[in-house]
This record gives sequence, C-alpha cells and structure tokens, in this order.
Amino acid sequence: MNPFSRVYLTDPASMWRRILDDPDGVHYAEDLGLWLISRHAHVRRALADAATFANALTLAPVYEVCPPALSVIMQIDAPPTTAAADPPTHPRTRRALRATFANTAERVEADYGAIVRRRVDQLVSRLVARQGDQVDLIPDFATELPLLVVLDILGVPDADIGQIRRWADGQIALIWGQPDPAEQVRLAKGLLEFWHYCEELVRQRMESGHQGDDFISRALTYRDDDDSVLTVPEVASLAFNLLVAGHETTAGLLAHALDQALSTPQRWSAIAADPGLVPAFVGETLRFAPAIDGWLRVTTREVTLGAVTIPAGARCLLLIGAANRDPEAFHDPDRFDPHRPDVGNHLSFGHGPHFCIGAGLARLEAGIALSRLAEAIPGLRLSPEQHRSYKPNVAFRAHHRLLAIVDIPASSEGPAARGGATAEVHAG
Repeated sequence: MNPFSRVYLTDPASMWRRILDDPDGVHYAEDLGLWLISRHAHVRRALADAATFANALTLAPVYEVCPPALSVIMQIDAPPTTAAADPPTHPRTRRALRATFANTAERVEADYGAIVRRRVDQLVSRLVARQGDQVDLIPDFATELPLLVVLDILGVPDADIGQIRRWADGQIALIWGQPDPAEQVRLAKGLLEFWHYCEELVRQRMESGHQGDDFISRALTYRDDDDSVLTVPEVASLAFNLLVAGHETTAGLLAHALDQALSTPQRWSAIAADPGLVPAFVGETLRFAPAIDGWLRVTTREVTLGAVTIPAGARCLLLIGAANRDPEAFHDPDRFDPHRPDVGNHLSFGHGPHFCIGAGLARLEAGIALSRLAEAIPGLRLSPEQHRSYKPNVAFRAHHRLLAIVDIPASSEGPAARGGATAEVHAG
C-alpha cells in the first residue's frame, strides 16, 4: 500500500477492500516501514490497549527526517499531553481536559452552542452573498468554521487565523506527509514558531490573571499553581494540540459530509427539506469517509493479531478507514446508508482511553453547519469542474478542493438569505 499514490489519493476504498479481502488482515508494508492493521476487531483492540500499542511515536514523522529539519524539531520542547501521551501522564492530562473542555453533548451545547451558531451564520451569510458564483467550500466554509470556533474557545484573536491555519497544515504535512528536505526544514521552522506562539498565549493569560472563560484560562485555574496537577508547559501543549486537532479533523468531517451530500443532489434536497436527517447523515459520513483514516501506534511487546505476530518496537498504522468498511462489522459496508443500524460501530473518533475529546463538538458543528447551509442555499450544487482528490497524507484525508455553485431559489426564505444576513456580510 502506498498512501501517496494516485490511486490511494483518489479512491482509498479500493485499497481498503484489497487489504480486507486478504485472509490475514495484518501486513508489513516494507516501503513504509509500518505494520498495517485493517480489521475492525484488530483496530479496536489496538486503540483500546495502550499498554501494548503505545502512543509515544504517534506524532513522530513517518519517514527519515533530514538532519537540518531534525535539529529544528528537537528545539520543540512541548511535553506530550494528548495524542502522544501514555500513562502515567495521559490519565492526568485527560482529567484536566475533561474538567476544562466540554466533552458531553449537554456541556458542548451549553458552553459552545452559541459560538458555533454565530460562526456558522457568519460564514453562511458570506456564501449567500455570492449568489451565482463558484466557490471552494474547503477554505470558504469547511476549514474556516472549525478554526474560528476553536479560536473562540481558546480566546485567540481572529487576526491570527491565517497564520494558525498555515502552521496547523504544516504540522500535518510534516508528520504524516512526504515533504522533500527543503520543505521539511521550512515546515519544522513553522512548527517551532507555532509552539512558541502557544507558549506566549499562556504567558499572556498568566500575566492577566487568567480570569476569562477561554480554555487556557480555565486550564490555568484548574492547575491552581500545582505542577502535580498540570504544568505550565502542559497547558501550552494542550493549546498546541487543540489548535490542530480542534479544527483539522472537524474540517475533514465537514468536507466529507458536504461531498457526500452534494455528489448525490437528492441527498442535499432531503437535508434541506428535513434537517432532522442531519445527525444520521453525519454519523454515516464518519463511518464511510473518516477525516482520519489511519493512525499510528508502536508496540511495546510482541503481539499476535489473528495469525500474524507483530514484534515489539514495531510502528503500526491502524487503518481506521478500512476498519469502518469491514464486512464483519458492517452490513454492505461500501454503501453510504445514513439509516444503517450498525453505524455506531465506527472507529472514526477512536476507541478506549484516547477516544476523541472533541467528538461532541465535532458533531455539533457538523450538524448545525449542514442544517443551516442547506436551509439557506437549498440549490447548492457541485461545479462541473469539481473532481475529487485528496492531499497526500498517511493519516488525514483532506480534500484539495470542493467546488460548488451557489444557487438560491427566488422563493428561499432561509434566515441567512434575509436582509439581516446581508448586513452581517458587509459588517464582516
């Protein structure tokens, strides 16, 4: 399997099917230096068993980094707190996240619902104002919405959105992409700048007394000057991780949901007519087209999956996309069916101790975004120039673009199509 090949970047499901059809379900990819784990039961087990499948190398690049880039990366002294953390650190930092970041449906709605609706209305209004135009829904909606929301949650100024987006995209390309040496150095320098930016955010909150309701202030208050609870660098590391994970994955979910809805116009029409269909549609999108279709682990000891034994110290790529298409876990897995009863078995938010802390927020954002966009622009349709392709990456499946035509029927009375929304466009 070559995740950087044209076939995989246009139709990954065909490769997942070939891997799943093999009797073993576990393979060593010599070109990648990774063990590929594809079966639903095996991926679920690996995600749950942090003692055997550790997270220490989750955020280490999947290729041999050139020495100049490596020297820059070594200057990033961010302590592991989330994806790359293992016990005893991870249970402690996870407790801090649960206490300071809303992670249940009720808390997410209470803490972040107003933020999400305000940002969705802002972006929908801008699209409405472009009636008749061709737009790229990736930068104009899918990527911008979750980034604006996470900036609000962390208390980061809107003026920094462009720089943070470049830093976050750079981190994903550096770790899970295939950049050449010169690009590795450039991306590594950007990542170091990003880390220093997060350290500065925390320093500013500490100097101001961290009395606000933003995440960083909450984390500092939770810490209560006790390093055994959370250190200052760990607060910066949490912000560092949330600024990437808090928007890149939700941006992928939104892009995939819009792609699935607009590629079959009847789906978009159905959502516009009945917003009650959206939650199930989002759930099936998560299974059918996950934003993260591969995730890394390293074995701490020899482990046997099926008939295959993986040695200790082996890097493993958990193929979440393939696991979500496993016929042993899902009926007719290659069919997109929002009404399927087994959709809840998907692994797109992970499983076990590292289950995505932002799952509730991602669902809320996607649900509100799809509902309000369909209500405001029921005639939205893909452009004839749109051709599906993804950025080369081992873990994150991100669209290059999603070109669509903004078409608002004259009879549309959606809230974003009214005069108040137009005024908001000009204000923005």
